[in-house]
Amino acid sequence: MREPGMKTYISILRGINVSGKNLIRMNSLKEMYEGLGLQKVKTYIQSGNVVFQSPETNLEELERIILESILKRFAANVPVLVQEASELKKILALNPFLNEIKEDIGKLYITFLSKSPEKQFSESIENGSYLPDKYIIVDRTIYLFCPNGYGTTKLSNNFFENKLKIKATTRNLRTLMELVKLADL
Repeated sequence: MREPGMKTYISILRGINVSGKNLIRMNSLKEMYEGLGLQKVKTYIQSGNVVFQSPETNLEELERIILESILKRFAANVPVLVQEASELKKILALNPFLNEIKEDIGKLYITFLSKSPEKQFSESIENGSYLPDKYIIVDRTIYLFCPNGYGTTKLSNNFFENKLKIKATTRNLRTLMELVKLADL
C-alpha cells in the first residue's frame, strides 16, 4: 500500500552482478536505498531491480541520487533508470507484441532508455535487418521480440546505446511483471 504523498518507483540498474563485475549484494543495496530516505524498499532477483517509495517526483533527480550513492558506497559506476511504477504498468499493458505474437512471453523484452532518442538516431537504425528479432520504439521504451532469446540478438543494450547515443537497460517481460506485482499496484 502506498503512503499518502509518496509515489512508488522501480529502479533498474544496469550491469551489476554480471560476469563477476560490479558485485552488489541485494541486502546491501536495500540498506543503501533506505539510507537515502527511500521507503518500503524491496529488491527483486540479483540483477538490480528495486521497488521503493519516495515523495520526490523528479525521475532524473532520483536517478542521480541513487547513481551517486552506488558509486560512493560500492565503487560501481552503473546506469540507473527510474520508472514510476504506474507508468511501468501502462508500458506493459501497451506492449504491441503481446497480441501480435502468440508465443511464450519469455521471448519478449523491454529496453528502457534514459531519454527519448533523437529522431536522426532512431531513423538511422530503421532500415537495418535484425530478423528474426523485431523492435518498436515508443518514447523512452523499446519493445523487443527475440524468438531465439536475448542472448543471441543484435538488439542489445550496447547496440541501442551506440546507435541512439543514450543509456539503455533491458529486462524480460516476466521480471517486469513481477516488479509491478511487487509494487502492489
